[in-house]
Amino acid sequence: MPPEPDATPQIDTHQRVYEILTGEDQGRVCRDIPDAACREQPRNFLTHVASLAATKTADGLADPKLVLAWLLGAVGAPAFMTGLLVPIREAGALLPQLVIAASIRALPIRKRVWAIGSVVQGIAAIGVGLAALLLEGAAAGWTMLALLAALALARSACSIAHKDVLGKTVSKSTRGTVTGTAGTASAILLLGFGVLLGTGLLERSVGVIAGALFVAGLLWIGGALLFASLAEAPGATEGGGNPLAVAVAQFGLLRDDPQLARFVTIRCLLLATTLAPPFLVAMEARNIGAQAVGLGAFVIASALAAIASSYVWGRLSDVSSRRVIVSAGLIGTVALLASAAVGAGLGRPIGLDVASPLALPALVFALAIAEQGVRLGRTTHVVDMAGQSRRAAYTALSNTITGVLTLGAGVFGLLAQAVGEIAVLLVFAAMAALAVWLAKGLEEVQQA
Repeated sequence: MPPEPDATPQIDTHQRVYEILTGEDQGRVCRDIPDAACREQPRNFLTHVASLAATKTADGLADPKLVLAWLLGAVGAPAFMTGLLVPIREAGALLPQLVIAASIRALPIRKRVWAIGSVVQGIAAIGVGLAALLLEGAAAGWTMLALLAALALARSACSIAHKDVLGKTVSKSTRGTVTGTAGTASAILLLGFGVLLGTGLLERSVGVIAGALFVAGLLWIGGALLFASLAEAPGATEGGGNPLAVAVAQFGLLRDDPQLARFVTIRCLLLATTLAPPFLVAMEARNIGAQAVGLGAFVIASALAAIASSYVWGRLSDVSSRRVIVSAGLIGTVALLASAAVGAGLGRPIGLDVASPLALPALVFALAIAEQGVRLGRTTHVVDMAGQSRRAAYTALSNTITGVLTLGAGVFGLLAQAVGEIAVLLVFAAMAALAVWLAKGLEEVQQA
């Protein structure tokens, strides 16, 4: 009789890929996760990477700063709606977290929250594509904004659940690598999409962009199915209870843990790297005209930055997330100062000014590298800093405070209108520099 097949080849494949990505061998030490999760570490690691790569790609295909903004204009929606896209997406994804964290904490298995939230995001993205195809004008705009709000709320639940599940299923020494690897994979796919649009191989039409949103929806749903297959052991449920009461109590964590208060302050200051790119686009538009703005070059620069830095930042975060935050903040500070200098014409003697075809895309590239480092460094830092008992609470609290400040980020637009983009970029540079100084006082949580 022929020998019965077994699962050894698949397990070996998981193990080999895991070892290549993490640099660990079969004698690895699992940190801050249960023994059962340690046995499933290679499979769980790769499942996280695959599901995150799918959903990060979906995020890029439905990017409100570019894709949805263009789509609103293409369907004839009122111009003011474009200004609502980013606040709805960002604040909607961050603000509810403090209220819903306790409810998620009460669930012993949390991967289902992420899976359901990802499915909802997928359905919402498909709905946005259908609205673009079937509706016009204000009706299309309001429908798309409502669906974006639903997507953002689902994303809010996913954010809390993911960090908690990541902390339960992946060792402390490899969590940054998960996010970095997924970010690199998704950036490669998004770069291909940008090149196809930029070269005209894909027509920039409502039908094509709606099709991209359909693909995004399927990626979110596929990522949910993958994530649901994780081997997750039941977790502690202490901290569940009345969501609003727990939310108010969680603000006390800022008083009880000075490191958390410092981390939240740093995270808010480093919003500068996220908020700055639109002002570079506005600066170019003011100088050469809106129709001449090379948005394709900006998209490609951002994707290339993610490809070049995501995996590296992730690996470095597993060694020292504090150093990653400091380094990324320094890069952001320099890039912001250079952007202000170019905008002021100080780069003209060496051939760099706003009208130069490569100057601003190169600065967007540097800012995107900084943003990737900030994102990966802070994600790894908060997960490793909190430990198992406070991970969901720390994540929700920092995200909610950041969301409140994001709502107020419109003041920078008013400042740019009053005194110009250069002044805003200098303010952002000062914010990033202050964040670097504060980040030097963070603890080395990977060594704890």
